[in-house]
Amino acid sequence: MKKLKIALLQIKPEGSLEKNLKKGIWACTEAKKQGADIAVFPEMWSNGYDIYSRSPEVWINDAIEADSSFIESFKKLAGELEMAIAVTFLEKYKNGPRNSVTLFDRTGKRLFTYAKVHTCDFDVEKNLTSGNDFYVETIDTACGKIRVGAMICYDREFPESARILMLKGAELVIVPNACPMEINRLSQLRARAFENMMAIATCNYPETVPDCNGGSTVFDGVAYLPDMEGSRDTCILNAPGQDGIYIAQLDLEQLREYRKREVHANAYRHPEKYTIITDNIVKEPFIREDRRK
Repeated sequence: MKKLKIALLQIKPEGSLEKNLKKGIWACTEAKKQGADIAVFPEMWSNGYDIYSRSPEVWINDAIEADSSFIESFKKLAGELEMAIAVTFLEKYKNGPRNSVTLFDRTGKRLFTYAKVHTCDFDVEKNLTSGNDFYVETIDTACGKIRVGAMICYDREFPESARILMLKGAELVIVPNACPMEINRLSQLRARAFENMMAIATCNYPETVPDCNGGSTVFDGVAYLPDMEGSRDTCILNAPGQDGIYIAQLDLEQLREYRKREVHANAYRHPEKYTIITDNIVKEPFIREDRRK
């Protein structure tokens, strides 16, 4: 089976919606030239995640509708390029703006719009509306069909995010990101891929963007091979800090065979013993006054 090519668009924003649209179209076109089956943007590409240098009263005006001309341009582009595109944006929403990603398949069909569930409520993201669910859909590629889900940045710090996506059938999880990718955050992504036996593709901004450092990654989740002693490195791509389009090749056949025989993910779980996980009570030392109720 042909390997699935995932393009991580680790590119610097240009300071306006119009310029980001133009650069985003260019990046997707270049990714397609490199044979990509799916292209993933970093977090909130529509405004370059520019929510720290300005007050919420200002950046809230950057919010755009999920069916705006900006998003519709990528819908059209996905069909023209015959390549799936995961485009990120500050979404204009009835209860306040959301941090969202829309996934289009290679025909331009909208598969889902996911809004970040775990907003960083200890910081400026407290001004965003949290998403209320995780989604998984099937995309048809030149490599065949694959089940794809999404989480965004801080979502990765909660094992439940990836676990839910696995339980919904995800084989690949895309993770738009905007923060320094240091050893512990990379370890979280590695763990989410390992424990759920699924691939996790994270696209970050390059080091030329404040508080970012590139380091976009793809972990394929395959820790053991039958003909290999010990475990293998599940990281199949770790981009440098520079601006660029980075391509990872995911061996879907290998991943699926691995999922059929190995012991992680949903093989030996005991969910009836996990009821405390859905308990809303928070006790010391984890009480925070700014926690969203």
